[in-house]
Order: sequence, then C-alpha cells, then structure tokens
Amino acid sequence: MYQDEYKRWLAADLEDADLKPELAKVEGNDDEIKDRFAVALKFGTAGLRGVLGAGTNRMNIYVVRQATQGLANWVKTQGGNQTVAISYDSRLKSDIFAKTAAGVLAANGIKVRIYDALMPVPALSFATRYYECNAGIMVTASHNPAKYNGYKAYGPDGCQMTDDAAAIVYDEIQKTDVLTGAKYISFAEGVEQGLIRFVGDDCKNALYAAIEARQVRPGLCKTAGLKLVYSPLNGSGLVPVTHVLNDMGITDITIVPEQEYPNGYFTTCSYPNPEIFEALKLGLDLATKTGADLMLATDPDADRVGIAMKCPDGSYELVSGNEMGALLLDYICAGRIEKGTMPKDPVAVKSIVSTPLADAIAAHYGVEMRSVLTGFKWIGDQIANLEAAGEVDRFIFGFEESYGYLAGPYVRDKDAVIGSMLICEMAAYYRSIGSSIKERLEEIYKEYGRYLNKVDSFEFPGLTGMEKMASIMQKLRDEPLTELAGHKVVKVTDYKKPEETGLPAANVLIYTLDNGATVVVRPSGTEPKIKTYFTTLGKDLAEAQAQKDALAAAIEPILA
Repeated sequence: MYQDEYKRWLAADLEDADLKPELAKVEGNDDEIKDRFAVALKFGTAGLRGVLGAGTNRMNIYVVRQATQGLANWVKTQGGNQTVAISYDSRLKSDIFAKTAAGVLAANGIKVRIYDALMPVPALSFATRYYECNAGIMVTASHNPAKYNGYKAYGPDGCQMTDDAAAIVYDEIQKTDVLTGAKYISFAEGVEQGLIRFVGDDCKNALYAAIEARQVRPGLCKTAGLKLVYSPLNGSGLVPVTHVLNDMGITDITIVPEQEYPNGYFTTCSYPNPEIFEALKLGLDLATKTGADLMLATDPDADRVGIAMKCPDGSYELVSGNEMGALLLDYICAGRIEKGTMPKDPVAVKSIVSTPLADAIAAHYGVEMRSVLTGFKWIGDQIANLEAAGEVDRFIFGFEESYGYLAGPYVRDKDAVIGSMLICEMAAYYRSIGSSIKERLEEIYKEYGRYLNKVDSFEFPGLTGMEKMASIMQKLRDEPLTELAGHKVVKVTDYKKPEETGLPAANVLIYTLDNGATVVVRPSGTEPKIKTYFTTLGKDLAEAQAQKDALAAAIEPILA
C-alpha cells in the first residue's frame, strides 16, 4: 500500500519544488518510503505535528490542505460567522502553510482573518475570540527542533480544539484524498474575492490593552530601572513582548542579536525550548556581560517563557516552570490584596503535574486552587465555566510546569507575552524594595518547605514506539506498584477513571508515597515519550534531591 502511495506522489505534478527531489532520492529504499507513507500524521486535539517533507507522514502543503478541508467540513456545520482566524510563527514554511490553509478555507466559502506577519499563539487565540470565529489555526511546532512544523486547531472559545470536535475533523480528513481531495484557490484569489482579510490594528491593539490591563502595580516599572536581556529564540515573540514591555516603562532591553529575528533554522540552538540551558546560553553570556537583573526567553510561538534570575553573588540561575508558577501566584496575590484589586472568591488553576507548593501558596492567600488535566485547554475550560456563570473576573492566574502562564481571561491558551510582562514587573518590584526574585523564592521555600519538582523523559522512537508506551502503561495498571525506593505507595490515582477523579479520562497515573512524595507517569500527547514527574519535600534542597534521585532510580527499570 505505501509503495503504491509513494508511486502516486512520484507521478503527481507537485506544486512544492522541494518534494520531488526528496521522493526521487528515496527511490528503492523501502524503509525511507515506509517511514513517509505507511501512516498518515494523526490529527488530534493538538492538531498535527511532524517532520517537514514529502509523504502522508510528513508536514507539507498537501497534508495541510487535507487537514484544512477536514476542518472546513466541520466549520460548515457550525453556523455562526463562518470565519477562521490564522496565525503562524517563524518555522520553515509556516507562512506558506498558513496561506495554504487560508486558500482551502476560502475555496470552501469560509472567511479568513490572517495576521499580516508572524504572531504568537496568544494572538491567534485572541483573534479567534475577537472576530467571533468558528475556529482558529496556528501554524507552529512550538519548541520542537527545526525540522518539525505543525498545525494547532482552536475552537470558537480560543481554546485548543475539544476531543469531540477533533474526532469529527479527523473523520472528515480521512474522507479527503491527500493530493486531490481538498478544494483550493490561491491566496491572491481569496483576497480578491474578499474572503481573506488581514487581522486589523483594532484587534492587535485590543490584545495589547488586555494584557497591559493585568499589571499588578501599574506605573511601577517606569522608575524601577530594571535591566533586561531578552531572546525571542528567533521566533514570534520579538514584536509583542517588546511592545508591551516598552508600554509599561521597561526600556533597558538588550536583545540577543543572534536570536533576534525570525529564523526557522534555529541555528543557535538545536532545540529552541526556554526550558533548557542550551537555548538560553547566548542570553546568559550577554546577561553576565551587561549585568542584567534578568534574562528572559520566549519559545518560537511565544506561548512559553523561561528565565534566568540574577543571584546576590552576581551569578545567574535558571528558574523552573514550577518555581515561576509559584513566584507569580505569590506576587499576584500579595500585590492585588495590597492594591485592593483582588476579586471576591478568587480562583487559580494549575495542571495535576504541577507543584503542590502552589496549593499551599493559594491557601495562604485565601485563593481557591483548581487542578486540571495536563494541556492548557483544561485551564481554558475552567475560565469558560466561570464565564458561563458570570464570574470570569474570579480567575486570577493559571499555569503549567512546562513554562506556560496566563493571568486574565482575554485568551484561552498560555501566553508568554503576559508571562514576560508579569515576570519583569515582579523583578522590578523586588528590585525597588531592595530584594530580588531569588531572595523571594528562598523566602517562599523557608515559609512552605523545600519542594523539588523534576521531570524525566523516556523516548520511544520509531513506528513501534507508541505500542511500547501503551504496553508499559497497561502493565502498570495490571500490576500496580506497591512501593518505590523503599517507600510504600499509599494511593494510586488512575486518571483513566473519571468516576474517581471527577475529571475527563486521561492516560495518567499518580503514585502518592508514605513520605508525602508523588510520582506521576504520563505519556506525552505530542511526542513519543513517557514523562515522569517527581515532587519531593525536604528540609533542604539536598534532602529533596536525594529523595528524587532514589525514586528516579527505582522507576527507571520499569520504563526503560
């Protein structure tokens, strides 16, 4: 079957000039052909993601057309404005894929609002809501290496698509021939017909206004003298992040020159992920040289932000997503109480794999903390529930340990622009009172205990990877663990049992141990990996780390 499909592509008159040479190059190589054509990229709630190239198991204009035809078929059943918003980041072919998707939608009589230049995930979520669209498309592979691209689909609420909607779209995709099944007109034709229009300045300015309205201490940054080094990691964060920071009075910003402008090859870091040291190295060198208070980096689609904070001894230390989530929650709560802007019955939301330190901080400030499944759409879902009850102002903050933050209901996905704004404001505030982010973090640990949160990953590459992951998860359910590293398992929470958790079913297991530590085992939704999340609590970092190391050593043989 895959050989037949390969031959069909080889014989076709392909519009993308890069595809034919690739197909010719793999001729006669059964493994290479199988890898490209034996399966199709699967469309799920996170949309599509794959390596760029020729074939049904690659990201290319034909797979994008097919996916968009499936989305168009669903949109046509939805009534409403019959409009879809589109944005894209700096990845290779992102702009081409965005315009390709627009051409398919226009050919189906669906109106399009597309950004005239790359803009991040939060901008797409905002435009989807602003124009009351039926759906949104964000062309990105987030923080994957340069050879990847992807296609995130959003619902009318600005959240990533629900399971039910994604399942319908997937069914429609499967009915659509990848090479010939999608309706399509050129981008220029769509513009001429009035079906494709650019996002207006009114929408862009409304997004900036919504973000800036969430400052905790407005005006503070104008006089605090914060010195910042910023890297957009060659992605879409440069324009929106610097716009907001300049508006709030942060002007001493040194941009990492090698990572300033869009570059889908990500030549300075093979993995443009602000969670990892390599991506931040150039920024850290520059921070050391300039004596910056803070080094900040956003990923290519600017939905995640990572930082390095200056320590009292002049060195720089990376801050984990869990630590930043705890710091921001603490800062927002204390600041809003001080300013009298805390709503009645405030609500914060975090994912089940994020630190319990946040629960302790929320309880201290009288904030209700809700825990939801991994994936920011579940945080968006909580905002939607509050909105439906006419209580959307109760939402003050949501975060995931993977560097995703949101403070405000104006979008329904993680937002590195507001994350950057609040982190800088927080750093400026602590600087203004003679303290620092590092000192405040140590005070938090002193007050609540030394929590340590670490994530390990086990990769399962190749066509059999997903099967191996499934069999490991099944074995853990069939033969439940009773102890880990000499500690008794006192509770196993299986999120495949919604009747027990009160949350939608998910492939996640959480082990609670007799010493209060927890171990979470979760297959990634977007990559062939099983992730393990460890939370330990010690009297100091060394004790918490020793507990984590022992647990990791105990679980490795089970997952490796």
